[in-house]
Amino acid sequence: MTAVAFALTEDQELFRSTVRSFLEHDASLATVRSWIDRPDGFDEAWWRRAAEIGVTSLLVSEDAGGGSLSGRGLDDLLVVAGEMGRLVSPGPLVPANVVASALSDLGTPEQQDRLLPGILSGERVPAWCGRSEVELAIDGDELVLRGRATPVEAGARADVLLVTAAGADGPTQVLVPLDAAGVSVTPLAGTDLVRRFARLDLTDVRVERSAVLGEVGGAGPALERQVQLALVLRCAETAGAMGRVLEVTIDYLGDRFAAGRPLSSYQVLKHYLADMKLWLEASVGVTALAARAVHDRSDEAEELVRAAAAYVGEHGTEMVQKAVQLHGGIGITWEHDLHLYLRRVALNRNLDGNPHEHLEWLAASSLAQLEAQ
Repeated sequence: MTAVAFALTEDQELFRSTVRSFLEHDASLATVRSWIDRPDGFDEAWWRRAAEIGVTSLLVSEDAGGGSLSGRGLDDLLVVAGEMGRLVSPGPLVPANVVASALSDLGTPEQQDRLLPGILSGERVPAWCGRSEVELAIDGDELVLRGRATPVEAGARADVLLVTAAGADGPTQVLVPLDAAGVSVTPLAGTDLVRRFARLDLTDVRVERSAVLGEVGGAGPALERQVQLALVLRCAETAGAMGRVLEVTIDYLGDRFAAGRPLSSYQVLKHYLADMKLWLEASVGVTALAARAVHDRSDEAEELVRAAAAYVGEHGTEMVQKAVQLHGGIGITWEHDLHLYLRRVALNRNLDGNPHEHLEWLAASSLAQLEAQ
C-alpha cells in the first residue's frame, strides 16, 4: 500500500525499500517518541545518515552535487516523503529540499559552493521562510531587512534562512545567516511532537547584495515554485501517514471481537473502511499528478497542487479522526500511536494554506478563466 505514485519503477521500489528499512531501524515510532523532548526534535547524526541515502539531494542537479534515480527527482522524493509520513518521522525534509532546489536553480557558483555541500550532507540545516512579512530596503551596497516570518520550520536550528522580502521592485529572496545581527528567534509550541517551528523577527538586518538568490525584485516565480514543492511533499507525507493508519485500523478491526464476531465483519464498519480506502487512493493519485506537473513546470501546476492540497488536507484529517473512533477508547490514549499521526496530518493540512484557502483560490481562478473567455 504505497502512498507515492501509481506505479514505481524497479529502482524506485528498491529505493523505497531502502528508505523504509532505514527509518524502521533508525527512527522507529519508539525512537520518535524518545526524541519528543529534544530541542530540535531529531538527532543530528541520524539526519546526516538520512542524507547519505539521498533524502536531501534529489531536487539538485548533478552539476551541483545532487542527482535523482529516475531523472524526475520530485517523483523520487515523494517516495521519501511517503515513507517518512508512514512513521511520522522528524527532520527538516521540506525546508532542506526546498532550499536545496532553489540554490540548484538560481544560486551563484559561490552560493552553491558555500551552502549546498553542507545541506546535501545533512551537516547544515536551512530554513525556508515561505510565509513572511519582511520588507526590503536598499542602502548602497547593502540590503536592509525588516519584518517577521512565522511559522518557520527548523527556524531555531537553521544555519541559513531563505527569506522572501517585499520591495519597491517586487519580491526578493535573500540568504541570511541565522546569527546575523538583528535576527531574533522565538521557538513556538506546536501540534506535532517532533517538528519544530519558530518565529523569526528581523530588525534592520543588513546583508551584502551577494546574498540575493536570483534577481532583486524577481523572486515571484521562484517563490511560487517553492510553495508548490512544499505542498506536494506535505501531501505525499500525509498520504503515507494515511496508508499506515488504514493498515493499523484494518488489523485492529480484524483482531477485535464483539458478540462473537470480528469488528471487521460488521457492514457499517466495512463502509467506513471503504471510504478510508477511497480517500487514500485518491490522495495518492492527485499528489502524483500534481508532482508531475510541478516537475514539468506545467502551466497547470499551481491549479493541480492547490487541488491536491485541498483534497489531501481535508480527507487526511477526516480519515485519521475516523480511525481514532474505530479504535474506541484506546484511540485517544497517549500510549497509542494514532495521535502522532493525527498531529502530523493536522499540521500538514494548515501549512502554506488550508483546504478552505486552496478551494477559494481554485474558485477565483475558475471564475477568472470563465470571464476571460
